[in-house]
This record gives sequence, C-alpha cells and structure tokens, in this order.
Amino acid sequence: MSRTKVITFANNKGGSGKTTTTSNIGAAMARLGKRVLLVDGDMQMNLTLSFFDEERSLALAEGDKNIYTAIREERDLSDFVIPTGIENLDIIPSSSLMSGIEFDLFTKWQRELILKKCISPILARGYYDYVLIDAPPTLGGWVMNIMCAADYVIIPVEASPWGLFGLANMFDFINKVRSIAPRLEVLGIAITKADERKSYFKQTLETLREFEAARLFETYIRVDATVEWAQDNSQPVVTYKKYSRSAVEYTKLAKEIMKYADR
Repeated sequence: MSRTKVITFANNKGGSGKTTTTSNIGAAMARLGKRVLLVDGDMQMNLTLSFFDEERSLALAEGDKNIYTAIREERDLSDFVIPTGIENLDIIPSSSLMSGIEFDLFTKWQRELILKKCISPILARGYYDYVLIDAPPTLGGWVMNIMCAADYVIIPVEASPWGLFGLANMFDFINKVRSIAPRLEVLGIAITKADERKSYFKQTLETLREFEAARLFETYIRVDATVEWAQDNSQPVVTYKKYSRSAVEYTKLAKEIMKYADR
C-alpha cells in the first residue's frame, strides 16, 4: 500500500487561481481513479463552495463538521470528512470562523504542528492516495501549520503583470517552515489564467522557466469562461464539462503532478 501524499496549494497573493486549481486537480485525480481528500483551509470557503451550494456550505460552516472545529478542539480529522458527491472525492469543509484561527493557535502547545497531529490518523489508515489542502492567501501561523503537515507545496501563479509579485516572500516563508518540517518540498509552480495572446504571458513564462528555486509544470491553464460557469453551478469544471479546454488542461496537469509526487 503506497503512502498518502499531502499536497498544499499556496500563494500569498490573492487571485492566483489557487482554489480553482485545488478543486479541479482533486476532481481530475478522482476521475483518474485516485482516492482524494480535499481540505478547505481558507475562511473564504471557496473550495467548499466548489462542491456545495451556498445554503449547504453555510450550514456546514455554522455546524461542527468543519476544519475550524477540528483544529480548535484538536480532533481527529476523520470525523469531519464529507462526501462531495463525486466518486473517490471527499472534503473537509471550511468555516468563516477561520478568521480567528491565528488567535486560537497562539495559545496552543506546539501550535505549528496541530494540523499534522489532527490529520495523522487519516494518513495512518492509508485510504486516500492524496490529501490536497487549499491554503489561505497569507503567510501566518495557520499557513505554517498547513505546510508542516504537507509533503509538497504547489504554487499557482497567475499569468499577469502582477502574478509574480511576492513570489520571493513565498520562498522565504517556505524556507522558514523547513526549519520545522525539513522534508517539505516545492513540487512545482503552475501557471493559471494564461492568455497566449498577451505579451505578459510570454514574459511570465520566460521568467519562471529561468527560476531556479522550483520546477515549472509544463501544463498551464488558459483562461476559459467555462470555469466560471462551473463555479456558478458548484462544480469543478472537470466534472461540469469534462471535454472543455480547461478540463482537459487540469486533467493533464493532474497527471503531471502525480508523476512527480509519486517518485
């Protein structure tokens, strides 16, 4: 039985396509026959909203089946898993109360390792092939918690003039996390929202190809209005319209991620 791989999608810059990438990579992996658990670590709850309508998402946020309750009470995450309705794909929802998680962590013993402790029973069972964690666009104690629980970090980067802004800070933060979790690796950088007609796309591509700190995934995700329609229907695009351009690209990127993560 192979070991469960834990991958977090993180970028301290908002608008990078981080949550959309997490949901679609998870759904693509599930469609490829892998068992996947998603963890929504962001108070904005967009990963949760990628699978449930607003009414159900708010009910989960206000109840006790969410990541905030699990971390605050330091409980086994197995008790918080919810089926998404997609075969092989489960989720641990978020809550708007995650806005207070930094304060809650401040008072805890070994606070950087709370998530790692809570997720360890799931990893020990080995049921899932992958656990994918959507991190909020910050660089604080909670994101450090997420990275300490992960094997790999994937950094989605928007192909825009501001897309690379803050990337150096991101790598400085990752290096600090490695002082606590030395096995953490940057699996790669994924370009999102690419428009091949724009000159800044080519500039972004050239800059990242020369970037020595991490590999650049060959597959990039182009702008596609179908993604927004899928989000409006509380679905990842790979299940909403599985033969659309973006669905094909996310599936190809998922295969590339698995190739490197399983080495």
